[in-house]
Amino acid sequence: MLTKLSGGRVFDPANGRHGEIADLWLRDERIAPDPGPGATPDTVHDLSGKLVMAGAIDIHSHIAGGKVNLARLLMGEEHDHHRFAAGSCGGGGCGGGSGIATPSTHTTGARYIEMGFTAAFEPAMLGSNARHAHLEMADIPYIDTGGYLVLGNDDFLLDLIATNAGQAAVNDYVAWMLTATQSLAVKVVNPGGINAFKFNARQLDLDEAGPHYGVTPRTVLTVLARAVYELGLPHPLHVHGCNLGVPGNVATTLDTIQAASGLPLHMTHIQFHSYDTVGDRKFSSGAVALAEAINRTPTLSVDIGQVMFGQTVTASADTMAQRHTAPLAHPRKWLAMDIECDAGCGVVPFRYRDKSYVNALQWAIGLELFLLLDDPWRVFLTTDHPNGAPFTFYPELIRLLMDRDYRLEKLAEIHPDAPANTTLGSIAREYTLGEIAVMTRAAPARILGLADRGHLGPGASADVTVYTDRPDRRAMFERPDLVFKSGRLVVRDGTLVAMAQGRTHVVRPGYDDLIERRIARHFDERLGLPIKHFRIRDEEIRHGAGPLLHPCRRREVQ
Repeated sequence: MLTKLSGGRVFDPANGRHGEIADLWLRDERIAPDPGPGATPDTVHDLSGKLVMAGAIDIHSHIAGGKVNLARLLMGEEHDHHRFAAGSCGGGGCGGGSGIATPSTHTTGARYIEMGFTAAFEPAMLGSNARHAHLEMADIPYIDTGGYLVLGNDDFLLDLIATNAGQAAVNDYVAWMLTATQSLAVKVVNPGGINAFKFNARQLDLDEAGPHYGVTPRTVLTVLARAVYELGLPHPLHVHGCNLGVPGNVATTLDTIQAASGLPLHMTHIQFHSYDTVGDRKFSSGAVALAEAINRTPTLSVDIGQVMFGQTVTASADTMAQRHTAPLAHPRKWLAMDIECDAGCGVVPFRYRDKSYVNALQWAIGLELFLLLDDPWRVFLTTDHPNGAPFTFYPELIRLLMDRDYRLEKLAEIHPDAPANTTLGSIAREYTLGEIAVMTRAAPARILGLADRGHLGPGASADVTVYTDRPDRRAMFERPDLVFKSGRLVVRDGTLVAMAQGRTHVVRPGYDDLIERRIARHFDERLGLPIKHFRIRDEEIRHGAGPLLHPCRRREVQ
């Protein structure tokens, strides 16, 4: 099947194309080189006046796993109030399901592809829950997925560190867990803090020793960052730092950057880690200092975790932070639990209000960070779905970044004291279409090591999104004209017209087999789960389709 996309304005920053008029050729599931004169395409789409980008990629969205399901259960009323009938396309139903902040699996895939996203990655997959998370991701149609393995509060790792087992043993354990659980990357959540919570600690700063193992978060962080680096994983250690949501936590965030000592890090939802204590309310923006530190640290990348106003639910492995937030729950209910000694989980419904000083400032801080960070290759569009807002707010967020007048209009509507405690009103920058293409396509693919995603060069997966160039950027990014997934047209005029299935992306770094004996003994004696519980076979991924494997190679740190 040969398809010609004729005469669109192509934004493909990975291949140096920044709005040039060009034809694009799709052969079956891949982008193809121009077949030359005489070629007879099976289908031609005239894209004159249209914009063409690769399918967008969300690097941090909670779409599957234990806490996501607990959030769905806790937000049952949302699924009663928001039900979507399945349409008929391609001989099968598509688009059906329920929920907005906690969408069902089918709804998750439908809402993403309707906005032109062709991949989203679950950033918090526990080893003991990995099989369930993979089954759930396989049930999400249209988009590629993958999971980041959560480590850093598991007893086995903390015991390795506390007993000075050595970096090589840690590396073998990390590599074994990644391979067994079919994961793409490693994430740490409140390093050591979730474990400390189980021993009645209610806070743990970067250099405080945990109550049971006597290990500091700094040590956990640096040991894991080094393991990720030495194993050659494409994605740096994905870090949810200490003191999430605590006024004054920007100091901890800056210390965390220093703690990496030049090793690559990706710091996630940094909006929630950017709070200072200046002013009468003792809650102000620390975005300027943090942005300066990020701009001068080329080994660091971040995503924002933008807050948007309205009802959502926060779901996190960080039980310590969730306990602090619980009194503010809306509706007034929440839950927390331990998960097989692997980590924890807290779910707190939340409504962000523009007339709340704190919420208004959170909204402004996120936008400040987006606009103060110089390099769009190192900052990523996220709401930490659903924690800051549902991912369906992305088109509105893009408009806020691209349209200063609109941004100032919204700034004037929030709590009147909030603007005085941020620099947002003085920032003139407007993101360009090219920068949006970098931040949502080329950069996520590069930082995750997905060589054939996020660009439109020959050989890339034929994931393509076509837009009408509208001054209202929200309207433009909310409803693409066409979306192709692996070469198949699945969305026309913002409406699903066919079904498609994505793939699951994984890495498999090497390790010394001897680590298995120690892991097996620990699982038997401490967890009561056999080692086979953690091993997920290729045949279990995507209904037998198996995973897409990405190579591991160590990168030089500049």
